[in-house]
Amino acid sequence: MTPGPTLTTARLILRPPAHQDFDGFAQMATEEETMRFIGGVAPRDAAWRGMASLAGSWALLGYGMFSVLRRDTGEWIGRLGPWRPGGKEGSWPGDEVGWGVKQSAAGQGFAYEGAVAAIDWAFDTLGWDHVIHCIDKKNAPSIKLAQRLGSQLEREDHRLAPPFEEHMVDLYGQSKAAWKARQRT
Repeated sequence: MTPGPTLTTARLILRPPAHQDFDGFAQMATEEETMRFIGGVAPRDAAWRGMASLAGSWALLGYGMFSVLRRDTGEWIGRLGPWRPGGKEGSWPGDEVGWGVKQSAAGQGFAYEGAVAAIDWAFDTLGWDHVIHCIDKKNAPSIKLAQRLGSQLEREDHRLAPPFEEHMVDLYGQSKAAWKARQRT
């Protein structure tokens, strides 16, 4: 039983993380290029703690990042979705929709397709009125994706909360009204 919804897109299934996803999480954690801007390469035990954190967000907050599976094969290819460590009371800079896909799935539009579904869900179901993406200024593919989603640079050189206080990110974001206006065009 999963603690949240299952969303489907043309090519993807998005659902809360489940135990059977762990091998995918662990493999992605070893990919240097994939992990460069999302915490760095991690051993299997650290990948477990990361996956458990995402699953725990669903239990504690009623939302969290989704596991991303290909509809055609069922393969786990990444994680993306709503994320706010610490909830509304935490020191995270806002309601975020983030993404990360395995190297074998990169550059195929999966992150965009999943992010669109996740942003729709965050606005329509969670009632968010604004969404951000915390992106390292050297992460050109994620900046391009944020811009493709319609997000704009809102703040530069933001220092994240511990234990990531050494990481400076730029915040890209947009309002629900701007998102809905873009979806109608």
